[in-house]
Amino acid sequence: MKYALLVHAPLENFSRPKDRADIAAGRAYGEALQAAGVLVGGAGLESPQSATTVSVRDGKRQVHDGPYAETKEFLAGFAIIDVPNLDAALEWAARNPAAGHLLVEVRPLVGSYFATGGNKPA
Repeated sequence: MKYALLVHAPLENFSRPKDRADIAAGRAYGEALQAAGVLVGGAGLESPQSATTVSVRDGKRQVHDGPYAETKEFLAGFAIIDVPNLDAALEWAARNPAAGHLLVEVRPLVGSYFATGGNKPA
């Protein structure tokens, strides 16, 4: 079963210089996910201020700069993992170094038919 591990951070975290220890811990975590064979993909994200949102209303594309949601925390990064069950996903989320000071949300994926061209799940 595939799960998204979503790391949420306050806006000030995006402009703060990255600590070398945090970078090393993040790399080690990514290497552990790869070594266990559970990593499907993932990445850190730029500041939400660099975001562009797109919607279509009445057949016309609307583009807006910046984040859509008014919130205290923003999506800072994600990993997609393929593990046997929710307990395993929660264990990997707890091992994420960001979990010590940020929120790591675990959410099951509905399906991957967009990326794989496969059939839509029932």
